[in-house]
Amino acid sequence: MKLNVSERIDLLYANNIKIIQSAEVFSFSLDAVLLADFAQPPRKSSGKIVDLCAGNGAVALFLSDKTSAEISAVEIQPRLADMARRSVELNHLEHQITVLPIAAQKIFKLIPKDSVDVVTCNPPYFADLPESKKNPNQFLALARHEIAIKLEEVIAISSGLLKMKGKLFMIHRPERFGELLQLLSKYRLAINQIRLIYPKANKPANMILIEAIKDGSQAGIKFLPPVTVYNQAGNYTAAIKELLYGK
Repeated sequence: MKLNVSERIDLLYANNIKIIQSAEVFSFSLDAVLLADFAQPPRKSSGKIVDLCAGNGAVALFLSDKTSAEISAVEIQPRLADMARRSVELNHLEHQITVLPIAAQKIFKLIPKDSVDVVTCNPPYFADLPESKKNPNQFLALARHEIAIKLEEVIAISSGLLKMKGKLFMIHRPERFGELLQLLSKYRLAINQIRLIYPKANKPANMILIEAIKDGSQAGIKFLPPVTVYNQAGNYTAAIKELLYGK
């Protein structure tokens, strides 16, 4: 496998997935591992999954270990999409994962509405405000700020893709939970489960995992046991070690 300048191959030991990374462009973080673990994809090969804001393909690659369903990874940045495509080849997953190097807003040209079982998304976390301080690295700025896609667009597109009772699995920041609640409801997505991620036991949560069901029941939300990333000594907790390295 040919690597470009600054690229390296990393391994997620828990499921033996190799992924092409570059600090110059983009490297997956714990967010992707947490989202792939949280998501409940259809197991059957006839199932359809779409991963929006796919970056270098980390979530799609990590999901492949949990399902035989078809996975489409959608990424607007050509360089990241190329890295994702080569990682798919590196893991011999061309039969399962297709990388679509397009803007998410154009996805309905390739995938029909109301046809997808599961959508996963690790979107840009920060609103594109005039006062926002952005990374001078364009690749990282696009990954972190809503420059190419807004949160409302992500949720509207997800709802449009999903079949009735299809599921959206998303990771985001707790401080935007109120906005998420409003937008999910607006686009017929009912929150079913939530998991909060804490950096340490004595710190506020800094990530939130959400499962929402299209046209699902508004009767109640399940709050799953939280996950803490680091112990007081600054080392990964047992739960995180298992996600990264396996049992």
